[in-house]
Amino acid sequence: MPRSSNQKLKPLYLARILLERTDENNVLTAQELVAAHNAYGIESGRKAIYDDIEALQQYGLDIENRKGKDGGYYVASRDFELPELKLLVDAVQSSRFIPAKKSEELIGKLSKLASGSQAKELKRQVYVAGRAKTQNTKVYYSIDAIHTAINEGRKINFKYFDYNVSKRRDYRRNGEPYIRTPVALCWSDDKYYMIAYRPGNDNDPFAQFRVDRMNDVTALDEPADDFNRTGFNVAEHAKRLFGMYSGENVTAMLSLDKSLVGAVLDHFGGDIRMTTLDKHRFTVSVEVSESPVFLAWVIQFGKKAEILSPDSLREAMRKLLADCADIYSD
Repeated sequence: MPRSSNQKLKPLYLARILLERTDENNVLTAQELVAAHNAYGIESGRKAIYDDIEALQQYGLDIENRKGKDGGYYVASRDFELPELKLLVDAVQSSRFIPAKKSEELIGKLSKLASGSQAKELKRQVYVAGRAKTQNTKVYYSIDAIHTAINEGRKINFKYFDYNVSKRRDYRRNGEPYIRTPVALCWSDDKYYMIAYRPGNDNDPFAQFRVDRMNDVTALDEPADDFNRTGFNVAEHAKRLFGMYSGENVTAMLSLDKSLVGAVLDHFGGDIRMTTLDKHRFTVSVEVSESPVFLAWVIQFGKKAEILSPDSLREAMRKLLADCADIYSD
């Protein structure tokens, strides 16, 4: 780019230099800013630097001037503070539904929101060792199509698959596409799910699909099925499910050891009502989906957790325990 063209962009280049190279621990003097401008082929001087800094401050860039021997100019605050960026980087790195390559790209973009020195700290964030990442590189586009359909009140078309022992995809329904009304996207057990409405099933009209197992997702022109959207609460729906496993909804009464209060709050939330049974135990009544995953959640606590009712759920637990005992009977 010719020198004269660069000259017109002098304030913009100054903003870039300050954002990329300075923070509260790294400052640049007016003379160093002049030299940095010269590296871009821009003629500048101290007076021009002062004027441009004032203009950038009026524009809203938080530039401070530290006085003293080791003083200089630096960007004092940004849209995202370093601890916030570290939190976002950790979330991206640990998220299983984001492919490894996309994780790297996202973290690279997040790093640009910090100074160069701060970006090095982001790269040193702890990676979740051995964390399996999805192999479905189209997950970004699936999420976009789902959001589009939800916002515009349309159905979606998609294929759904599982993996076989050869690590290859086995499409359900022999690859015949599903046509569903998407309701919401939900994060559960470190996985991303789409909740979809399916008319004609009064007992459980909603189904869950793992987004990373969906392929060829397309928003259709067909309008979404009508249902009581105001009466559907995504958070309440997710709390009833364990592993997003569908089943008959029941009201379960549980007796639990008081050491499990934290585990109950972690899953069902802080608004749940707990009643003291005796000095060691408490009871709680929860709406859950009757499923093997819920039973497994109870089993993990051993004698510290007991299903009191309904009888159907107690019977399901007895059968599950008996089946497991048969496996290990030899």
